[in-house]
Amino acid sequence: MTGATEGISEIITAALLVIGDEILSGRTKDKNIGYTAEYLTALGIDLKEVRVVPDEQPEIVAALNALRARYTYVFTTGGIGPTHDDITAEAVAKAFGVPFDYNPQAVEILRTRLAQTGGVMNEARMRMTRMPVGAELVLNKISAAPGFRIENVIVMAGIPQVMQAMLDYVAPQLKTGAKMLSETVQANCREGDIGTELGEIAKANPQVIIGSYPFIDERGANAHVVMRSRDREKLADVKVAVQAMLDRVHAGLLARQKA
Repeated sequence: MTGATEGISEIITAALLVIGDEILSGRTKDKNIGYTAEYLTALGIDLKEVRVVPDEQPEIVAALNALRARYTYVFTTGGIGPTHDDITAEAVAKAFGVPFDYNPQAVEILRTRLAQTGGVMNEARMRMTRMPVGAELVLNKISAAPGFRIENVIVMAGIPQVMQAMLDYVAPQLKTGAKMLSETVQANCREGDIGTELGEIAKANPQVIIGSYPFIDERGANAHVVMRSRDREKLADVKVAVQAMLDRVHAGLLARQKA
């Protein structure tokens, strides 16, 4: 991929920390990364990094402290359920150096939901109401069991439907920047045929991020050229330049075939 991002202001950034042994073992196939990336992009928040860590407190704490110092927001998924290996909430408290206890509001929310559904508040379910002292609840309309937010860290469930509901709840509270615009052109040639030319266009247009993404179709090797920028006019100019470059490359390839 070629391109640069200098000259862009008001950038709101985020990282996603995926927590769970089941993700790393392959038993559970993650469905949250792509959804979160698209969701945040639509809000005007750039997802800059994704990390996956096991259900081990030192790993969670180290990753969280590194990410929260670097990005505007850190979203975490996984590890806030009722079982013994759901240790995310306690690890977040340790990362922030704050006490860890049952949240009275979370307890009441869960008791109310269980009364409606015929469930019983037991020790396992009470685990889901423990969180760092001072955290704000992140509610969800699916399971009722809340996630939480502490400073720039938003802690969410790993179950995709619940995580999505939590994102919907917290989104209005987030700072957002100018939205990233995107254009895509199908190259109709191999990525190697246009690599140098794309690099030249990218160097001349640092406000536009340019990437090439190969794929295979019925004609063989092909590529998509994707251009992204917050400046609509510059994006349009680069799209014209890319299309003109592709026309030249196609003409050259055809001439060589006829020679």
